[in-house]
Amino acid sequence: MKLLIVEDDPRIAETLSAGLSEEKFLVEVAADGERGEYLAAINHYDAVILDLLLPRRSGMEVCRELRAQGINTPILMLTAMDSTSDKIAGLNCGADDYLTKPFVFEELLARLRALLRRGPAVRDARLHCEQISVDTVGHVVTVGGAQVELTAREYMLLECLLRNQGKVLTRQQLADQVWGVEYDPLSNVIDVYINYLRNKVDTHPDHKLIHTIRGLGYMLKSKPREQ
Repeated sequence: MKLLIVEDDPRIAETLSAGLSEEKFLVEVAADGERGEYLAAINHYDAVILDLLLPRRSGMEVCRELRAQGINTPILMLTAMDSTSDKIAGLNCGADDYLTKPFVFEELLARLRALLRRGPAVRDARLHCEQISVDTVGHVVTVGGAQVELTAREYMLLECLLRNQGKVLTRQQLADQVWGVEYDPLSNVIDVYINYLRNKVDTHPDHKLIHTIRGLGYMLKSKPREQ
């Protein structure tokens, strides 16, 4: 799942990004309200973590504008202001939940997962293809009923393929959805990670799931292995 953090404090942004990446979320960060609003408007995110006090545009303004545009992505608002009136104002402008600073990361994670379970931006919470099953909220992957440990990047690549079953995904599409701005177009990192996934989840002796489409990219689709 893909998250946007809009936070101008670099320490908090870095801590959240590192912690959520460990939980296998794909994270992007914006350091001001104007940039955050732009990214949230042009990209799909499963949730937005939005600071209230931001340069260039406040979290309230960002939240209100996104809702006015019909963007219903779940928003968890962060702020150092903990009065009841501040919380009500945040919720009234369209936020789905409200967490005051300082906070414990485990609480933020629990609140975020609660939003993802009920939020309108959630697509399928569970994804399946043949023997592969993925719980996209808990980030649990099983193959043939046995849990398989994937790295954060492997997990995000698998989720992307599962959400696009039967569709050819180009390397650029995979790069945009899984690596984002970190992708180096001169590297072969996508091919390397496809091989990692094949070794971990595409191991059934009779069925091949991850297919290379020469000159185009990759596709996840169930069909018998060629003899």
